[in-house]
Amino acid sequence: MKKQIAVAIAAAALALSAQAAEKFNGVITDEMCAKADHAGMKMGSDEKCVQECIKGMGHKYVLWDGKATYALTDQAAAAKFPAKKVTITGTLDGKSIKVDKIEAAK
Repeated sequence: MKKQIAVAIAAAALALSAQAAEKFNGVITDEMCAKADHAGMKMGSDEKCVQECIKGMGHKYVLWDGKATYALTDQAAAAKFPAKKVTITGTLDGKSIKVDKIEAAK
């Protein structure tokens, strides 16, 4: 009986400590142009600049929300939206978002 109570308490504590998914809005960009300002790179479109920085320079995709930049755990999902406004559903962990889903912003 004591074991069952301990397991129930542990499960309840885990459920309470688990963070709920949030929605984050912003632009998918790259670490080098973290504020989504690609004009200085002179590579053409913002989308092309992001793709070149990722492929050619080994940078990572990030989310710029207009105030801060967040690392993204799902780089493959972010790759579908270079320089695009998106809504990300996920969990914030410091300056990183554990991505559940990325959608084009409405």
